[in-house]
Amino acid sequence: MFIARWGMNEPLPELFAKAADAGYTGIECGAPGGSEEAAFRSLLKERSFDYIAQIHSAGDDLIANFRHNAERAASFAPTLIVSHSSRHGLSFDDNRRFFEQALIVEREIGIPVAHETHRGRAMFTPWTTAELLREFPELRITADFSHWCNVCESLLEDQKAHLDLAMSRTIHIHGRVGHREGPQVSDPSAPEYAEELRVHLGWWLEIARRRRAEGAPVLTFNPEFGPPGYMPTLPHTRQPLADLWKVRLWMKRRFEQEFADASL
Repeated sequence: MFIARWGMNEPLPELFAKAADAGYTGIECGAPGGSEEAAFRSLLKERSFDYIAQIHSAGDDLIANFRHNAERAASFAPTLIVSHSSRHGLSFDDNRRFFEQALIVEREIGIPVAHETHRGRAMFTPWTTAELLREFPELRITADFSHWCNVCESLLEDQKAHLDLAMSRTIHIHGRVGHREGPQVSDPSAPEYAEELRVHLGWWLEIARRRRAEGAPVLTFNPEFGPPGYMPTLPHTRQPLADLWKVRLWMKRRFEQEFADASL
């Protein structure tokens, strides 16, 4: 279980202590720089935390940017790298070139890269992702299907074949519950989102089953609900409709319980 630093404003020592007390065993975020870098590396060691590094494609040369970011992330010896890869709107040939080079970089650094199914990126829909996964059998992903619910305005009832392929290539889960009109429900414990919760839990447990069947020793999960702006807010005040820490902790515990009950 990994805590997302995104939206957490505590100083790093407080965040690590709070996360450890809540049963998290790792942290997911971009590789810190400047004055934070040494403290971050030290806290990873002191707390025996695993680290998942996030990187984002940017700039005119997406491939060079990916290489730079991946190599820097690798210097932190992360468990894996989560990549917001390429951009939507590019041609399949452009994305083919990007992922050809991304796989070369991954082999060079020796750290698994999980390309995220994220809006605004190459894998922003189930069908574009499926095309890429069929083209590159080595490609692995971070499953954040909440984005696809938003893009497809559905709970992906008509995307079973694409989902099946995506789940077979998933090595990391972003455990956020989306809905037909957005990538994040305000509170997954609310009864009005029971259907969305049931569907997402089903996807995540199926991924867990597949990872177990493959002989994977570890399944990594990040209940990555986002802060206000991503989380719905009250009009005129921008006050969040729920407490981010509590929502993440509830989602973490609920999936842990579902996983235990499934006897995987």
